[in-house]
Amino acid sequence: MSGSYSVGEVAKVAKVTVRTLHHYDEIGLLCPQGRTPAGYRRYRDADLNRLQRILFYRELGFPLEEIAAILDDHSVTPGEHLRRQHRLLTDRIAHLQELAAAVEHAMEAEKMGIQLTPEEKFEVFGESYREEWEGEAEQRWGDTEAWAQSQRRTGGYDKADWQRIKAEADALNARLVAAFTAGEPADGGPAMDLAEVHRQHICGNFYDCTFEIHRGLAALYLADQRFADVYEQLAPGLARWLHDAMLANAAFRTGEPV
Repeated sequence: MSGSYSVGEVAKVAKVTVRTLHHYDEIGLLCPQGRTPAGYRRYRDADLNRLQRILFYRELGFPLEEIAAILDDHSVTPGEHLRRQHRLLTDRIAHLQELAAAVEHAMEAEKMGIQLTPEEKFEVFGESYREEWEGEAEQRWGDTEAWAQSQRRTGGYDKADWQRIKAEADALNARLVAAFTAGEPADGGPAMDLAEVHRQHICGNFYDCTFEIHRGLAALYLADQRFADVYEQLAPGLARWLHDAMLANAAFRTGEPV
């Protein structure tokens, strides 16, 4: 092919339909520069160059009206068009690489079977576990960095990991009960040390629990009866004591008032 091409030849080379080329001509997006004596379209090299740019922008999702405006802007040189195309392609490649990485992570998670079944969740966490808590937690904190960080970390946990975390929490609760029933003041050294163990347990297994976040959790342990009940069932009054110990620990370690 050289110089002048029929609509069929262009459709074959560009891998588009004749109908598409006719439509582009009808809307003024790609009007071939030549015609045969019988009125048939004849495309020249400049037309093919324009078609190449049209198909590039279409591949990136640009609407035809916007493509026409871009290509008909005569203040933009062919070199500038190429640089813009390169930048758009680079951005698309980066986006696709991010998507591929996310899919690979999901595939690996599926292959490893790291998601606990509902049965396993009840087995690990006991009969008090409620699946609806997960949805409520996402609704409450789903837009926070702590939630995103927790999702990234726990996404790789298997049943053994959750059993270890549950065992650590149970051991900590036993120490809390022992200190509380022994009469340790909430703002004393042993109580604050246990509050710090509580914070570090979260940091080590879920997300970076700052002292500010830990204060918020302390408030939640009293404001939400379901959280309070977890500790009240261990020992009446423990929820308030832990709340006070967490605030005292934060104030002691940051130097900020409670």
